[in-house]
Parts: sequence; structure tokens; C-alpha cells
Amino acid sequence: MGGLKILGTGRALPARAVTSDELDRRHGLPEGYLQKTTGVTLRYICDGESQIDLAVAAARKALDAAGLAASDLDLIVSAAAVPYQPIPATAPAIQRALGIADGACFATDVNCTCLGFPVALLMVEGMLASGRYSKALIVSAEVASRGLPWATQPDVAGLFGDGAGAAVVAVGADSGIRAADFRTYPSAYDACSIGSGGTRIDYDTQTAEFVAHSKFAMDGKELFRVTVKHFAGFVDDLLHRADTTRHRIDRVIAHQASPAALAHMIRLCGFRPEQVIDISANHGNQIAASIPFVLDHARQAGLVRDGDRIALLGTSAGVSFGGLVMDV
Repeated sequence: MGGLKILGTGRALPARAVTSDELDRRHGLPEGYLQKTTGVTLRYICDGESQIDLAVAAARKALDAAGLAASDLDLIVSAAAVPYQPIPATAPAIQRALGIADGACFATDVNCTCLGFPVALLMVEGMLASGRYSKALIVSAEVASRGLPWATQPDVAGLFGDGAGAAVVAVGADSGIRAADFRTYPSAYDACSIGSGGTRIDYDTQTAEFVAHSKFAMDGKELFRVTVKHFAGFVDDLLHRADTTRHRIDRVIAHQASPAALAHMIRLCGFRPEQVIDISANHGNQIAASIPFVLDHARQAGLVRDGDRIALLGTSAGVSFGGLVMDV
């Protein structure tokens, strides 16, 4: 049996583009503040579109690129950091919106925040290899503009933008995941979080605390500390597992945390700048959508072609590091 083959990819954005200058004015910030502190010039913000709308738009583009219909799918995985609602999972809503009949496929979610897409790729690889499923859709759609800490951390809030990325995958020859590695450093568990919405805080008895923890919060210094200490070694080990070198990697498809974070990753890990695709300044941090969004951008722009070897790399809340080396 062959490896995992990407048959088609797609991405979607809301209609509304918002500049950093516009957000400065809206939130009473000094002129040029967000551009200077975040490096993000532009991001797209939902204004009427839902998370499911974005997911379906990206999924249909991926299906078109694969030459398939939605009815050809027998597995859907939603890999988003923030779900459409806590219960049920988001994937069944995507299945319904795609018009796939009851019982025709299995739809489920995986959540590793910004690493959701590569985690889903690894999970789906095993499910396809079992022979139980034949064609899978992995889609990460994020409305990152919800719940941002504009009042307390505008330099954090200004990093984010909405969007979706998707891929249709199957078993194929001469392709697949050469190596994968995911590691968690829970000493930094509280460095990146939304505390409310689960079982941690009871809305009925802890209403004020629930409201206080309903916004995203991030300790950038703590995340930087963990990354500096561990990430370069993590990448070294991943490349060793894949029996490859930095020079042999055609493109690095990285989580678009911020322009500064990508520049730091390049220096820390020893990649050449031209290997790492960086569109963060014009899209912002799209959380889990950023990796599949960049992958589709790279394929559409001819930066990733069949036969290339790529590395998908990123970090996530928790804190986890993750990556795949894949021949496409």
C-alpha cells in the first residue's frame, strides 16, 4: 500500500479585509501601533460569514482541485482550534452543509489548536491505511476574530485573522509522510488560553470568572522561552527521523504565528528564508487554518509541486511542537 496522497487543496477568506490602521482608529490606539508591534498589515474578518461557511468554501475548492464530488468522501475531519459550538463536534455540521447524506461518511473533530491540520493528517493516514476509508477531507476553519483581548492585550489581538484551509487526501503511490513528531511541554500550559467554555469554570456559580476568562490571553515571553529552549532540537530530531536534511526540504509550510515568529524560526532552525513561505503580514495568524491555508497558497502559486519534499511545522497552545516531513 502506498502513502498518503494530497489530491487537492483549497482555502477561503471572508469578504472583508481590515487594515491595521483601521483597527488602530477603532480601538483608540496610536497611529501605526499595530503595524509596528505585530508586523501584520492586513487580515480578513468575518462580517456575516460563519465558521461553517468558510469550511465549506475551502472544502469545495479542495474537492474541485481533486476532481471529486462531496459524495465521494467517506471521512471528514474538522481540525480547528475553536469549534463552532462545544457540543456536537463541528465536522457533522460541515458534512450537512456539504449535502452529504446521513450515514454516508464519518465526521469527527481533532483539536491541537494551531497544529490541528498536521495532527489530522497523521491520524487520517492510519484510518486510510486500515482500508475502512478511502477518501478524506481535512478542513480547518477559524473565526479567530472572536474573543480577542482588545482591552488588555491589543498587541496580541492585532495578530489574528479569519480563514480556512482544506485538503482532500487518499492513499497514493510515491508519496506520503516520511516522519512525524509531536511533543508537549505542559509547563507552559497557561501561556496561551481561553479559560471559559468547558468544565473548568461554572457559568452559574462563577459568572464573573467565566466572563473574565472568555477572552483569549497569551504570555508571549513564556512561549518564546519554551520555543528557544526546545524547538531547534525538535526540528533536528524530526529531520533525522525522516532521513533527510534541511537542504533536501523544498518548502517549509509553517504556522503563521506572526512575521516576527517566522523570522525567528528561520534563524533558530537554520532554514533558508526562501524555503519558508510567509504570508502572515497580509493574513495574520489564522490559528489552525494557517498551515493548510499556506499549503494551498503554495500549491496554487507553483511553490509546491508533485514530487517535492515539504515540512509542516508549528507550535500550539498546551504547549506542543509538531511537524511532518512529507513527499507530495
